[in-house]
Amino acid sequence: MTSRKAPAATLALALAATLASLSAPATAAPAEAAEAPLVEPVLIGHRGASGYRPEHTIAAYELAIAQGADYIEPDLVSTKDGVLVARHENEIGGTTDVADHPEFAARRTTRTIDGRPVTGWFTEDFTYKELRTLRAKERLPQVRPDNTAYDGQERIPTLDEVIKLARREGVGIYPETKHPTYFDAIGLSLEEPLVAALEKRKWDDADDPVIIQSFETANLRDLDTMIDVPLAQLVDGTGKPYDFTAAGDQRTYTDLLTPAGLAWIATYADGLGAHKDRVLPRTDGATTVPSAVVGDAHDAGLIVHVWTLRRENQFMATNFRIGTDPNAPGDLAAEARAFLDAGVDGIFSDNPDLVAREMDRVLAER
Repeated sequence: MTSRKAPAATLALALAATLASLSAPATAAPAEAAEAPLVEPVLIGHRGASGYRPEHTIAAYELAIAQGADYIEPDLVSTKDGVLVARHENEIGGTTDVADHPEFAARRTTRTIDGRPVTGWFTEDFTYKELRTLRAKERLPQVRPDNTAYDGQERIPTLDEVIKLARREGVGIYPETKHPTYFDAIGLSLEEPLVAALEKRKWDDADDPVIIQSFETANLRDLDTMIDVPLAQLVDGTGKPYDFTAAGDQRTYTDLLTPAGLAWIATYADGLGAHKDRVLPRTDGATTVPSAVVGDAHDAGLIVHVWTLRRENQFMATNFRIGTDPNAPGDLAAEARAFLDAGVDGIFSDNPDLVAREMDRVLAER
């Protein structure tokens, strides 16, 4: 267990302090605001400790907690009968053993998800009871072969199971609604069951930190009227929110990162989940000086959590790589330090242990 893991109540108070300080009148120029986090930064186990266990499994979440994560992140999709389960995508051919189940062979199909054709097996074609017969497997076996030793050991967890685990261990949850426009269109809205699950567990009180995130905006705007918990607008490295595409809105994620765009986000959200290249842009593969994103977001009253830090070279800028093997570990400590120095308020990582250690070092120096 790392030394930095805090009780849930402390995390909730820290988040409240951050939001309160960001809402206060600015007293420093944007460049100064980006020099250091306003409070101790938080660490989010990205899909659990997915660098060491198959993602979105109870084992991955438990390991993330043991390694010092302040929050665990369940991406949420729906079953046919409306149960929210933790999967990065509703297509589960790459993360479960569904292809080995002849009874489900006929359910392999092609669906249009957010405007793109996707072929495979989809959670919305399975009841919760059927989905529980499947077992999780490593999504990136060529990159993380050691993780394949855990293939077949874990079921797909429900949101309720993740909530119970987080409460028992005293950490927060950071759920993401996946493809909300798509699920709305097929009559399986994600927001209502998510709110119901949180309210059932009284998860919106000060002892239970929760942040809800999404790449889309309309569902976050709806959630802002449905439940009183922090919301985070995810911003990808390119493109635009799918709900903008569906509505004919021409704004892109880049537009949302302008001062005007961030001010608009602040009308419904409390934070920004930024692709790491938005904070430390790259030139010829290497990171350059920090962008204005952190300072501008802070000026708008938004916290900034950056995603996703992974230890393998192929996921890093060239200045953090060690050697030429794309699957070999790079210098994740140096990458984490660079983002902490850029002033982010939190980091998503597949390798919480490595980031936690660097957070400890940085905080000890300040």
